Amino acid sequence: MSKSRRLYVKSYGCQMNAYDSTRMADTMAREGYSETATPDDADLIILNTCHIREKAAEKVYSELGRVRALKQQAAAEGRKVLVAVAGCVAQAEGEEIIRRAPTVDIVVGPQSLHRLPALAARALNGEAVVETEFPPEEKFAHLAPPTVAATRKRGASAFVTVQEGCDKFCTFCVVPYTRGMEVSRPVERIAEEVARLADAGVRDVTLIGQNVNAYHGLGRNGRSYSLADLFARISEIDGIARLRYMTSHPRDMGDDLIAAHRDLDKLMPYLHLPVQSGSDRVLAAMNRGHGREEYFGIIERMRIARPDAAITSDFIVGFPGETDEDFEATMNLVERVRFAMAFSFKYSPRPGTPAAGLADQVPEPVKTERLARLQAMIDRQMQAFNESYVSHRVDVLLEKPGRREGQLSGKSPYMQQVLVQAPAHMIGSIAKVRVTGLGTHTLFGELTAAAEQRAPSPAMHAPGGA
Repeated sequence: MSKSRRLYVKSYGCQMNAYDSTRMADTMAREGYSETATPDDADLIILNTCHIREKAAEKVYSELGRVRALKQQAAAEGRKVLVAVAGCVAQAEGEEIIRRAPTVDIVVGPQSLHRLPALAARALNGEAVVETEFPPEEKFAHLAPPTVAATRKRGASAFVTVQEGCDKFCTFCVVPYTRGMEVSRPVERIAEEVARLADAGVRDVTLIGQNVNAYHGLGRNGRSYSLADLFARISEIDGIARLRYMTSHPRDMGDDLIAAHRDLDKLMPYLHLPVQSGSDRVLAAMNRGHGREEYFGIIERMRIARPDAAITSDFIVGFPGETDEDFEATMNLVERVRFAMAFSFKYSPRPGTPAAGLADQVPEPVKTERLARLQAMIDRQMQAFNESYVSHRVDVLLEKPGRREGQLSGKSPYMQQVLVQAPAHMIGSIAKVRVTGLGTHTLFGELTAAAEQRAPSPAMHAPGGA
């Protein structure tokens, strides 16, 4: 397109959606679209949606009401605005979105994002376009790579999708229906993308996927690489100081990945491993394919390999049929593992999933009371974890300006936000910081040595530095 146009992307939900949003922006940049921070002056508005949480579709329709007013105002000024709904709600709702919200020009599922330029061209000609098929070509091979300029604007940390889809079919989850079966990207394409990010100043890379530790991409020698193999390859890339991954499934937590935490300095001592429930009966009803003792075994092996590892998780409270005894089993699991942080939610049915049709739904007041108890225990554990760092040193990747003048915000190896007074030129560097105090979800600190490092020293990961 010869004329310069503006693009606004609003991303909902998971890290994979955030990654998809950046890749859509990079792809549309080749078509003459530049990103804008507001929808008010955009020529193309994309709502990149998530279907995991309750009432996700209704939130999209509410947002589309506001977008319709912007589109009508632009039309009155003689300017054509395209509206696209992308992501998992698009995949699930399809043509229903345009029926309910005629202001939408494009509906595109997460596996067809690389076709967005062609879809936009058709929409500019007045066609309402719905693309929710699972195309035979791999979308990542056709999406534009991140540019140096765009990456520098996005900061020192980045997500890279390495695996998509899910073969597990947990009874509460829509992912297999909206993202498809498990697919892994080739090793060298991932390595090339990470190298480009490193060239643009990215220091911290998180590999993401619906079941990222199920990764099985092809390497240069034609063999299948595990996630541990992939980390060994990526750790060779200069400039990348920290590597992470999420979200993992306990069924795919192999010993080689645990050993990688021990052997690779760049792989952070941080494991996000959703368990969802502490009850074997509920886990079986969820079709999780593992029990509580298997989960304990993984955590034990991880802590032997990396005694300083932080463990985080996800929980669903009030799954159909969950009894008081089942919930107490979850509380017992949390007490035994001692998490650094965890996400927890009340169960809400997703249309089309097996659990949605179960008769023994837990009353809402019971779910509310259980969730409050669980979150109180998790909050206490998180507070204790953060308090253990007060007066000790942590390596902090300084990422962006803080809210106060002269303040920078960064991340510890454990994903804790750390605020410190530091000069702006240190953004992108890793500094030793002594923790001086705590906020609700934040550590406050002061610089002890400003020297940047290639990778954080394992000795500095755990509290205890003088």
